[in-house]
Amino acid sequence: MQVDTLILGAGAAGLMAAAHCGGRVLLADHARAPGEKIRISGGGRCNFTNTGTTAAQFLSANPHFAKSALSQYTPQDFIDLVTRHGIPWHEKTLGQLFCDNSAKDIIAMLRSEMQKAGAELWLETKIGDVIHRDGQFVTGLTRGASPRQIFSKNLIVATGGKSIPKMGATGLAYQIAEQFGLPLVQTRPGLVPLTFSGGPFAGISGVSTPARVSAGTASFDEALLFTHRGLSGPAILQASSYWQEGADITVNLAPANALYEALRTERQIAGRKNLTTALAQHLPTRLVEHLAPQLGVSGNLADQSDKALTALCDRISQWTLKPSGSEGYRTAEVTLGGVSTQALSSKTMAAKSIPGLYFIGECVDVTGWLGGYNFQWAWASAMAAARHISQG
Repeated sequence: MQVDTLILGAGAAGLMAAAHCGGRVLLADHARAPGEKIRISGGGRCNFTNTGTTAAQFLSANPHFAKSALSQYTPQDFIDLVTRHGIPWHEKTLGQLFCDNSAKDIIAMLRSEMQKAGAELWLETKIGDVIHRDGQFVTGLTRGASPRQIFSKNLIVATGGKSIPKMGATGLAYQIAEQFGLPLVQTRPGLVPLTFSGGPFAGISGVSTPARVSAGTASFDEALLFTHRGLSGPAILQASSYWQEGADITVNLAPANALYEALRTERQIAGRKNLTTALAQHLPTRLVEHLAPQLGVSGNLADQSDKALTALCDRISQWTLKPSGSEGYRTAEVTLGGVSTQALSSKTMAAKSIPGLYFIGECVDVTGWLGGYNFQWAWASAMAAARHISQG
């Protein structure tokens, strides 16, 4: 079977590319349905982009690489597409845009765009060997009981990373890259809960509080969630992408820096109030009870000198913890690392050494923060490749 472009992987990037490459396009995936990560994202409502997207919200060995694709296809471009399809949406916080109804609306939109372009979709299809000969790619695909050889001038690899293997995630993109001599940046789980040996927070599992979590060079002010296994919530997920195995994280439970003055004021008007009770006005009660022994919290407010209150607030705002690990790819939302950007054109996502070979989306060493950035990278990188193919 001869096609102009074969796309491997019917996730966000693959679906987007299939709708815009032009010519005869075949999109193949082993899953039963396309866009499964889209379907489960954002609590089922798909945080489909972020209006504040810049290259600064992405991790990569080359922090400048994402700039070109992101500038070619912006959040507004995708919003315009969503609006044309009559999909209602809203902004939640921090520029994060969600569907009002369901993430399935985004999948239906992309499938509609594909059908309009005449692209063909093969699901429940096993991807076999890929070779490059006589200026084209020959890819073995098995659909049902029928093995086929697909000949294509262009091959787009959009099979994602290793995150959430129960949904079928594999390292196929990395295997193809290595096969064609493209270097890889070591992969690891990103946007993932952190674990602690011994379950030190099991007693306060389910407690959530605003916090500033710092790891490496980054700090994030969002919600922190205590779990049976460790720490989660947006602040932890964000920081996890910057955390390295064996390193500490710092948790500030009073990021507004107003706790000291609040306790001093309370001491003046209600000095007989128990210190634990006073802290519970600013932090969750169960969290205060859990921390009290290690913070040395005892006595009434009137018993606390300015120095003692300062020391207490310092401990609350500079709580240093050493995770034992993370929950790994099992629950990670993204995969850090991947196909090295050194081997790809930032304008087209094409492999510099193999004409017609493209890598897009999560499999590339470009990983966004939580909040719609990774979807915007999927749309933008897909469009960079598709436009290059359609024009050439």
